[in-house]
Amino acid sequence: MAAMQFVAGLLQSGLGNLAAYLAAHVLLCLLPAFFIAGGLAALVPQQAVTRYLGRNALKWISYPAAALGGFVLAVCSCTIMPLFAGIYKKGAGLGPAITFLFVGPAINILALAYTGVALGMDIAIARVVLAVLFGIGIGLIMALIYRRDDQARTQTKVDAFAAEAKVSPAVWVLLALMLALLLAGTLQVDLLTRSYGDVLIPLDGVERLQATLHRWVPFDASRGEEGVTVQGLGLIALLFLIGGSAWFGLNRVDEGFNRWTWVALGLIVLTLAVAALGMVATPEGLLVSFTGKFFGVLLSMAGIGYVAKRFFDEFEVQEWLWETWRFVKQIFPLLVVGVFAVGAIRVLIRPEWIQALAGRNTVLANLVGVVFGVFMYFPTLVEVPIAQMFLSLGMHRGPLLAYLMADPELSLQSILITTSIIGRGKTWVYVAWVTLFSTLAGLIYGAWVDGASLWLLGGLVLAGVAALVVALARIGARQERRAQAVEALE
Repeated sequence: MAAMQFVAGLLQSGLGNLAAYLAAHVLLCLLPAFFIAGGLAALVPQQAVTRYLGRNALKWISYPAAALGGFVLAVCSCTIMPLFAGIYKKGAGLGPAITFLFVGPAINILALAYTGVALGMDIAIARVVLAVLFGIGIGLIMALIYRRDDQARTQTKVDAFAAEAKVSPAVWVLLALMLALLLAGTLQVDLLTRSYGDVLIPLDGVERLQATLHRWVPFDASRGEEGVTVQGLGLIALLFLIGGSAWFGLNRVDEGFNRWTWVALGLIVLTLAVAALGMVATPEGLLVSFTGKFFGVLLSMAGIGYVAKRFFDEFEVQEWLWETWRFVKQIFPLLVVGVFAVGAIRVLIRPEWIQALAGRNTVLANLVGVVFGVFMYFPTLVEVPIAQMFLSLGMHRGPLLAYLMADPELSLQSILITTSIIGRGKTWVYVAWVTLFSTLAGLIYGAWVDGASLWLLGGLVLAGVAALVVALARIGARQERRAQAVEALE
């Protein structure tokens, strides 16, 4: 009996967490992000980015391009490895390729949007800024250490990035409108959150239904439990309808539209509009508020529809929808499993364990976060609810950032695949640098959270970078002298 109650408790916690996740995070956050990712994949030529990573590109072009490539190509930790292998084997320099590998998962639109909503924009911005800076640093270090080997390798490659490729202005407008939709739905500013009118729908039993939902799905912000509202219950039902219609309407949309395609798109528009409304259960009925978010979402969707119809042909729209659905099929099932697992695991983990290991911003605590990323790999976005759980259980935000930095790069799977691409020696050097920089990222951000001066931290970082540059320059000069001596003897 006790075992059955224990299992029932795990199931209730897991399903409750999943229900709260579907109601709170999927719609105004992830749905627009999936469409942005699909648009980037379908409408932005890959050559427009990768041509900047060739061996002949200037460093001040190739490294920033590599760092931003993850955003433009909408890569996540699930797809970064094959893309890394592709650009490396086609002739990209080791340094830019490593920068792309490190930075990509941290700055793709899905990870950025969800991290900001679930964990706070401060940690999302810190993740992006530190990932870009440290990713470029690691790439430069790897390029310097292995510059002769990389030179010999790239001399045998054909420059595959010389082709010209441009992104049309219509694509930029469409992407900007989709980004506006994402911001309108998630940005917490008074213009968007304020109510501009209310309507009371007289429904008997709405308040009782809300009380029942809180019993079924616990609501406790201190434990990271979000609960499910009456509005959330309706949105979950709409999500199931979207999933069913999209399966028949988007699976082969690249071959042409059908009536299920239009049903799915109509349900998506309806669901986003409903999600943007404010709804509160009262004894008199359901109070519906027309927020600024609602009007912003409607205007953004209207603009997207107009631009797609006016400036893109039917095949381009089909490719966009197909790529979006591909992202959904690839990522969403993993999210569902991961979020359910988080809810179940939450019951088993004692807050005092997390607080003891990573409750403070210490070197050991940040190393714990990094090591956890090695042995407990989660795809991009699944790692966010995991991080949210640890944050609610007492983990300091510094070690939490260290985990988020290391998780996509240092999982056992990633290490094995990277070894097959660049070799064992280079891989373990890369692993060592990622461990060091991820730990430093956690320490720096954690110190800022604890009240340290941003100017002081910036000065220390610059001093550390300067010392590293001097040390690497000496190492490089020593290697060059040795190479010249060997050539002279030959």
